[in-house]
Amino acid sequence: MDQQHKASPAMQIKVGFDLELRCPQPTPVIVTLGVHASRASDLLEPDTLQVEPAVPLRSYVDSYGNQCQRLVAPAGVLRLQATGLVADPGQPDPVLPALEQVPVDALPEDALLFLLSSRYCESDLLTDLAWSLFEGAPMGWGRVQAICDFVHHHVRFDYGRSSPTKSAVTTYDSREGVCRDFAHLAIAFCRCMNIPARYCTGYLSDIGVPPPHSAMDFSAWFEAYLGDGWYVFDPRNNTPRIGRILIARGRDAADVALTTSFGASTLESFRVWTA
Repeated sequence: MDQQHKASPAMQIKVGFDLELRCPQPTPVIVTLGVHASRASDLLEPDTLQVEPAVPLRSYVDSYGNQCQRLVAPAGVLRLQATGLVADPGQPDPVLPALEQVPVDALPEDALLFLLSSRYCESDLLTDLAWSLFEGAPMGWGRVQAICDFVHHHVRFDYGRSSPTKSAVTTYDSREGVCRDFAHLAIAFCRCMNIPARYCTGYLSDIGVPPPHSAMDFSAWFEAYLGDGWYVFDPRNNTPRIGRILIARGRDAADVALTTSFGASTLESFRVWTA
């Protein structure tokens, strides 16, 4: 069971993005930028994808349940934009320290995939390290939180110190990165400790956060399977946040790229807003 917002909405959050890609020739592209289906009932104004120049769009749902669209970008600049209004209960991420870890033989089958090593979360290379660090932490919620605490303090946030190919192992070694790197390292450690963990990307506002605020961007966090379902953890911020709006989830960032181009492309501009 996914843990979703159930309370009556206490606030309305405006979300959106404006992105430009340049392609030297017609190029197939997959776009994963819409608010996730689990929040569809909260959309007061749908975040319909707008494309300039207009090209045909084909929608589909991928193997992780994410809403995706296919298109062929013409040569030149392609502009992708959307704006939506989301009803939100205005509550911070839940903190439930009594939740227990589920034994592997009792996990639901669809959670087992998220125990395995993946492209950016090489749990097979970090197992000995993870057990040396976290074997003494209380099982369940406490162990996942111990992992988040370690990653939060071990890794220094720096927009200029990441790359599209940076993985959990290189993040641990370099001790610097962006939110996706924090999430990848924590996910890998959770999987080492037999806790299913999956990567998430979406909007995260500055609601309830004192200034100064950083420039808006899409954010990365993860969900761990504990007790009766999936729960949010955020090693980058490492504190409950308000107004987290999911776009996509998967094994790691490779499964939830905002755009995937099957040919050469250059990101010309990118702007995100949520308030």
